[in-house]
Amino acid sequence: MMTKMFYVPQTNLLGIGCLNDLGAQVAELGYKKALVVSDKYLNSTGIVKRVTNQLEEQNIDFILFAEVKPNPTCALVNKGLEILQEEKCDFIVSIGGGSPQDCASAISILATNGGDIREYEGVNISKKPGLPTVAVNTTAGTSAELTINYVITDEDRDVKMVMVDKNSVATISVNDPELMVDKPSALTAATGMDALTHAIEAIVTPGAYPVTDAMALEGVKIIFENLPKVVENGHDIEAREQMVYAIFLTGMAFSNAGLGYVHAMAHQLGGMYDLPHGVCNAMLLPIVERKNAPYAPKKFRMIAEKIGFEAEGKSDEACSNFVLEKIEKLSEAVGIPKSLEELGVENPDLDKLAENSLKDICAPGNPFMPTKEQTIEMFKAIV
Repeated sequence: MMTKMFYVPQTNLLGIGCLNDLGAQVAELGYKKALVVSDKYLNSTGIVKRVTNQLEEQNIDFILFAEVKPNPTCALVNKGLEILQEEKCDFIVSIGGGSPQDCASAISILATNGGDIREYEGVNISKKPGLPTVAVNTTAGTSAELTINYVITDEDRDVKMVMVDKNSVATISVNDPELMVDKPSALTAATGMDALTHAIEAIVTPGAYPVTDAMALEGVKIIFENLPKVVENGHDIEAREQMVYAIFLTGMAFSNAGLGYVHAMAHQLGGMYDLPHGVCNAMLLPIVERKNAPYAPKKFRMIAEKIGFEAEGKSDEACSNFVLEKIEKLSEAVGIPKSLEELGVENPDLDKLAENSLKDICAPGNPFMPTKEQTIEMFKAIV
């Protein structure tokens, strides 16, 4: 039997008000100057300031790089790295959802390993641990603050590169629901469905094992119970805290078990058309999992039972249909678009999308490997 490896940040702050403990935790690390990686929106709302106040209270210097955009590119990574080197920063503080976290991970790896970020596409390519990173999450979804995965868009190829790298895991992760209460409902819905996709894919992937199954299944249950609440009322702090626990559980699950073909396809939509990752995942999730269900019947039975289905004596098909219907109803309830046309994409290049999906690093994590024709068929379902 192959040894199972489990990676997670060495320190993880969770729950309402946990940001207030960050300064003391960072001070213990003994670093002198941070590159703070975020975006203009979070800087304008004062969230970045709430985090940098923690550094100032400990007399820790920092320089701000708040230029990250959704689906960060190689050029953005290089710009952040240049600032880090010029300012002689010895650690990174990332603030935001998946995009700032992924950008920070890439900068971290290049700071210690050198080269071009394109050279690190794949699994555990880097040789040295990245620069220490303190990852402060502001969305309940991507889990990028705690996983060994990061994604960077190669703007020359219109491809999202996926890096699975144990050397990129953060030193400290922070998940304080108070940083999430003012997020728009559409963003809350998209990131929440991203987390559900992480959970479902982590369960059905051949790389799953009992530890990751337990985490992902509990995450599924919490998301179904709480995502509609936080979409309806972003200031429901108790439901927001439950979503924090869900993304932590699902993040640990998929980081150590792997993902599948939903992500393989969603990455291409993001890379070619700059679409929001969580929305792409949500649109594709029931379509891909309907194809996966016959290949992982025990897993769909487990999911069905976890979310309230009386599975005893029922067929595998009944179990999977229950799960798929619940996913579709949740997507509809939280306002996920149903087609690429709604997102402004007409006549997508299905051939190129399918070819790149087959090459994506997440594709082998699926219960079966679709053909190019099957992939095009699945893309057509959301055109």
